[in-house]
Amino acid sequence: MRPVDTVEPVVRPRRMPRPRRLATPAVGVLAVGAALAGCAEDAPQDTWDPAGPNAQRIHDLQWPVFAIAGVVMVLVFATIIYAVVRFRDRGQPIPKQTHGKPALEIGLTILPALILIGVAVPTVGTLMALSKTSDTECVVNVTGQQWWWEVDYPRQDGCGGIDTSIVTSGQMVIPTGTKVLVRGTSRDVIHSWWIPRLNGKRDMVPGRVQTVRLEADEPGIYAGQCTEFCGLSHANMRMEVVALDSADFETWKAGQLGEYTAPEEDTLAAQGEELFIAQCASCHQLNGLLDADGVPVIAAPETRVYSGAAPNLSYLMSRNTFAGASWDLLTEECRERVWNAPPAEFGARYLEGVSPGCLNEVDLREWLRNAPEKKPMFADPEELAETDDLYRGMPNLALSEEQIDQLVAYLLERS
Repeated sequence: MRPVDTVEPVVRPRRMPRPRRLATPAVGVLAVGAALAGCAEDAPQDTWDPAGPNAQRIHDLQWPVFAIAGVVMVLVFATIIYAVVRFRDRGQPIPKQTHGKPALEIGLTILPALILIGVAVPTVGTLMALSKTSDTECVVNVTGQQWWWEVDYPRQDGCGGIDTSIVTSGQMVIPTGTKVLVRGTSRDVIHSWWIPRLNGKRDMVPGRVQTVRLEADEPGIYAGQCTEFCGLSHANMRMEVVALDSADFETWKAGQLGEYTAPEEDTLAAQGEELFIAQCASCHQLNGLLDADGVPVIAAPETRVYSGAAPNLSYLMSRNTFAGASWDLLTEECRERVWNAPPAEFGARYLEGVSPGCLNEVDLREWLRNAPEKKPMFADPEELAETDDLYRGMPNLALSEEQIDQLVAYLLERS
């Protein structure tokens, strides 16, 4: 018999499955949408819209850096796309591997180094300019805590002269065209002070005093946000800087130092004053407030709250926010009238304060009705033993609707 020849089977290289195509159109649409979302007209914390010389320095730096980063990004993505398309798997053998070209490798090392040096030199110069405080003309102290900012104007020759310290919260009022030295610290955890249109961020650290210089070119309100995670209501810890021209700033100072006027007897506001002394004055200072015996009522928040401090509510209605600038005291219509005022008219509108017709009673009443529900402050209020029976933030006072009416009427007179 004729032997049967054995034939080795032909082994063909296994073709790898092609990867699924990414939904590049959808990804592109999402990327463009995200980019456009950051370009909204109503963006009070827009870093691309500087309103003072310090923010302008940052703006002048970030544009060329952004452009350089954009060019690098385009080149990198173009290289990746070329490599993916040119060398994608078509079942071909693996290309021969080499170590590359020394000249190319050296060039690709030197070029990034030169780019980084080109970015680093102006960056360091800008940081040094922003850190300068020897030329400041006015001093304001800010203290962060969970979750609001205390603003304190010490006695000084700057700011047009301040003979009696002014303490407020949420909003810092400064004169335009004035270099203001902000000295900041914290009572509890690390917070971060940031008014994007006026300057960069500055961490406020317990036990230390950090400085930042602010200057506004024209009157207006400049919004900010705590940018260091600091607990439950970090997102609700906001701040605003209000810039007034020199004449309006003097008017504001005089208003903050005005004498206390008690409400007329047998009025809703008078009942609110009695309720404030009984329920609120142990934590909140209200300058000039006297009890029934004519004795000054002095707050002692260290006996009630863990931080040992609470916002000073003197002339509350001269501000237009409350609870750490988280909510507006003004209705939406009145708020727009102030925020969108032309610079020449802004000061007069801001100094009008909060009138009964413009008061945002909805949010204020919700706050008085149950503050912890509106702004989370204590993860478990029942476990007060951990803080020596001291509340972390404002507790629920269990006020009746009648009592809320009384307090609202009383607070409205504090303008």
